[in-house]
Amino acid sequence: MAMTLDGFDSGKSARIVAVEWSALAADEGKRLRALGIDQGETISILHRGIFGGRDPIAVQLGQMTIALRRTHARAIEVEPL
Repeated sequence: MAMTLDGFDSGKSARIVAVEWSALAADEGKRLRALGIDQGETISILHRGIFGGRDPIAVQLGQMTIALRRTHARAIEVEPL
């Protein structure tokens, strides 16, 4: 069952099944690709921000911890592992 990363539970791992690059600005998509966010990669949510929209979302991708905006996380479709 696929869902977007912004709705995924913290502390669990998922596989990226698709990224809706068209939903992102070109420079944002380029930055996310450079960080390694792409189809087939394993990602997990470490924690979410505490204010308002709960931005940013801290994710682990390989050995890196990356902060994502919820708008970016909505463009990333994942499936639980």
